[in-house]
This record gives sequence, C-alpha cells and structure tokens, in this order.
Amino acid sequence: MAGRLVERKLDGRLSTQMTSPPADGIRFYWLGQAGFILEMAGRRLVVDPYLSDSLFEKYRDTPRPHVRMMPPPIEPGECGSVDLVLSTHAHTDHMDPGTLPALFATNPAAVFVAPRAARQQALDRSGLSEDRMALVDAGEIIHPFAGLTITATRAAHETLETDRAGNHRFLGYVIEAGGLRIWHSGDCVPFEGLWDEIAAQAPGIVLLPVNGRRPDLSDNGVPGNFTLEEAIETAHGVGAAHLVAHHYGLFDFNTEDPAVIDQAAASSRDLDIRRAQTGVCYEWQRD
Repeated sequence: MAGRLVERKLDGRLSTQMTSPPADGIRFYWLGQAGFILEMAGRRLVVDPYLSDSLFEKYRDTPRPHVRMMPPPIEPGECGSVDLVLSTHAHTDHMDPGTLPALFATNPAAVFVAPRAARQQALDRSGLSEDRMALVDAGEIIHPFAGLTITATRAAHETLETDRAGNHRFLGYVIEAGGLRIWHSGDCVPFEGLWDEIAAQAPGIVLLPVNGRRPDLSDNGVPGNFTLEEAIETAHGVGAAHLVAHHYGLFDFNTEDPAVIDQAAASSRDLDIRRAQTGVCYEWQRD
C-alpha cells in the first residue's frame, strides 16, 4: 500500500487523545517497552501494555530491580474506547497484572487476544472470564471486526517454544486494515523460516524490539531479542518499508542506546527507520 509514515508531537497528554473514540485512518502511539496503541478500521487496539511497576515490586531486592527509566505515558484506566487488547506472550512486561485489570475495567466490552499456550496466565492476570478472550496460536487468523484482520505469527524469544499441545508460547501479530499491514513481532530473535513466513504477509510497517541479548541475562532467565542490526536485516528480509524500533529505554540492564538507533536511522537510505518515542503520534498517510 503506497503511502508514508508521518510523526507529529502530541498536543497535550496521551490520555487526552484516549478520551474520544478513534478517528478514521491509521495511527499508533508507543507506550514504552513493546507496548503500542493502534487505531485501525475505526477500532482502538492495545498491544503488550506495561503501565505499572509490577516488575519492580517483584524484583526490588534482586541484582536487577527493574527500576523504570521512563514513566508510563498513560495510566491503564485512562485508556478509553479500547476494543481489543493483545498480548504476545506471558512475560510480565507484555501481560501485566498491574495493567490489565484496570484497562479492562475502563473498557468492559474489550476482548483480550492472547496465546492459547498462555491461557491460564491470561485468565489470572486479566481477571476476565474466558468468554472475553480470543485465544490463538501461530498461523491462526481472526476477524474481530469488519475491516480488521489479525494473523498470529511465530516468535522465538531466543528459542521457539510450544506447550504440550503444540501451541506456541511466543507470538507476533500481523494487523491489517485499509490495505496496510503492521507486524508486531513480539519478543523475537532471527530463526529459520521467519523472513519467508512474514514476507508472505507483506507488511508495510514492522514494530521490532532492538534491545539485543547477552549470555549473562539469558542464562539468568532474561531472554533477549533482535539486535538493532538484526532488526534492520529482518525489516529488509520481510520486504517492509518502515521499521519502528522499540523495547529500549525502560530497564537499564536491558536496553539499547537511543543515539545508536538515531544514527542507524540517519544513515539508512533504503529503509525508513524510526526510534519509537512517547508523546508522538505515528500516522499513515496514503499517497
């Protein structure tokens, strides 16, 4: 789909934007880490929102206390007119018990899309009954509303993992509306077949983590993601025109230097690279 991705600074707080239903068109906002609000097909979707201090409360007395480097750009209860909430996997910064109940309380008709492999965590952390959920596995396609299609894709959070029934523990989502497809990879590293699988979906915009991975973290229960270089190669490999780099700047032990992302963006000639920023609206404008 021909068009361009335009950034504009928000006039006021993000919560002000969320007091009204989404306008026509396609736009999105970064929530920090892997979290995004997307407005597509007249619907508002929230992906992987981590808007609390759940991880600090869990790890405060450990060598990695998970102190926030940036405040949440919005409180969970300030996110209004939400139709869908999607989690890519069950790690707390993607399926947060400190965010989900308040978000669903504000949006009592919203549906929770989550991996089938994370069914119990989704129930426990959201406080919802299963009839408010759409549990999916990689390769499955749902059409939650007219004009909106969501395809679950495989993700390898360092490794591809499945439960006993063969359901993938880590997912990404290709979200399509108005002829544009946006791929949120979830937490992911390169793996065989990834490029072909996603290229077949023809995403125009990819939202990819860039915090990388290190043995000292992986060996202690903190699996990693694409490096910035791998994210750029992946964006090329799947045929995307626009890359929005995220999953940085929240925890000091697991991040990427914003200046490095900006340098890559400035030097790129055949791929539009953006560093995700709060306080910004990313809007798709058709040619």
